[in-house]
Amino acid sequence: MSDTPPDRLSVDPSSPFHDEAVLARDVGIKFNGVEKTNVEEYCVSEGWIKVAAGKAKDRFGKALTIKLKGSVEPYYKGPAAG
Repeated sequence: MSDTPPDRLSVDPSSPFHDEAVLARDVGIKFNGVEKTNVEEYCVSEGWIKVAAGKAKDRFGKALTIKLKGSVEPYYKGPAAG
């Protein structure tokens, strides 16, 4: 596994961009220079993140999200295991 996180990643297991091995390494996100801890999905090349919109849920029980555009910088919080 490389030392840079993927271009796009999601915490939703039903998403095609979900990767359990990458999420196990504890990915951090800086959005416009500020650390964000509530990011549901991000895309570096398109410059956006999706964050939960309060406690609102859709009819399937998933959190409603808001897409925010700006500078996205993903990084690994700790060293690689092994």
